Amino acid sequence: MLKLKYQHKLLEAGTDEAGRGCLAGPVVAAAVILPDDFEHPFLNDSKQLTEKKRQELRPFIEENAIAWAVSFIDERKIEELNILHASILAMHTSIQQLKVQPEFIVVDGNKFKPLDNIPYQTIVKGDAKYMNIAAASILAKTFRDAYMEKIHKDFPHYNWQKNKGYPTKEHREAIKQHGITKHHRKTFRLLPEQLRLEL
Repeated sequence: MLKLKYQHKLLEAGTDEAGRGCLAGPVVAAAVILPDDFEHPFLNDSKQLTEKKRQELRPFIEENAIAWAVSFIDERKIEELNILHASILAMHTSIQQLKVQPEFIVVDGNKFKPLDNIPYQTIVKGDAKYMNIAAASILAKTFRDAYMEKIHKDFPHYNWQKNKGYPTKEHREAIKQHGITKHHRKTFRLLPEQLRLEL
C-alpha cells in the first residue's frame, strides 16, 4: 500500500521522470502535489500498471491534484548535458512550473540537485512507495508515450508507437537498417559493438 507522502508538515511535491534509458526522444519529468484526501484504488508505480490503467489515471490525477506540471528535455539538450543532468533539469523545470510552489520535494531515485533552497529527499523506488511520486511517474510516462506515438508517424520504421524509443531488438534492427533520425541520442550506445554505425 502506497503512503500519500513522505512527511506531513510541509506542502510536498513528488517528482519522477520517464525515458531515461531510451535511445530516442526526450526525457520527460512531472511534479505533482496531491491533497491529503487523495486516493485511487489502483494508483501505483507506472511501470506496474497497464497502459490502459495509466490512461485512466492521468485525467484523475490532473483533475484532483493541488498542482501538477510536466516538462520535456529534448535530445539536443540530453547530448549537451548527459542524461542524468537532463533528467534532473526536467524535474527542476516541472517543479518550477507548478502553480503552487512546494515546501518539500520527494524525488524518485538517488540523484538530485538542490532547487531554490527547497528541502528534498531522494527515495529509491519511490514511485512504488509514495502516491505523489507514483502520480508524477504516471504523468511523465503518459505524456512521453503520447509524444513518441506522435513522432512515430514521421518515422514509422522504428515502431516508436510500440517501443517508445527504448532499446528493443526491433528498434536496434531498424537503426541498423535505416540509420538514425534527428530524435536519436547520438551519445548513447545505439547499437551493440559488433553493429557499430559510423556517425
